Amino acid sequence: MVIADPTRRRIIDTLREGAADVTTLIERLDVSQSLVSKHLGVLRDAGTVRVEVAGKRRVYHLADDPLPAVLAWVTPYHRKWATAFDRLAHLIVSEADTHDNTKDDDRD
Repeated sequence: MVIADPTRRRIIDTLREGAADVTTLIERLDVSQSLVSKHLGVLRDAGTVRVEVAGKRRVYHLADDPLPAVLAWVTPYHRKWATAFDRLAHLIVSEADTHDNTKDDDRD
């Protein structure tokens, strides 16, 4: 669940604007170095970000295609919500049909 954590989503949003090293992420997000490093590890393991070593610095970039990790998180919720909305739509249509039939009966 790569994007389940709000800090990871904030890191992704920051990297969407351009590459950043850990120090830059710490400053922009106002969180600890250990927290940023932990979340970058999760994002890297999931293939959402990639790291480039530049001397002593590690510069993080969004992966070329981070969507598989994002979709893996979103898809189960989409299925659940889509099913719930389909049921709600069915109930609304049924209620409307029942209401229309009641009106027709009143006219007779």
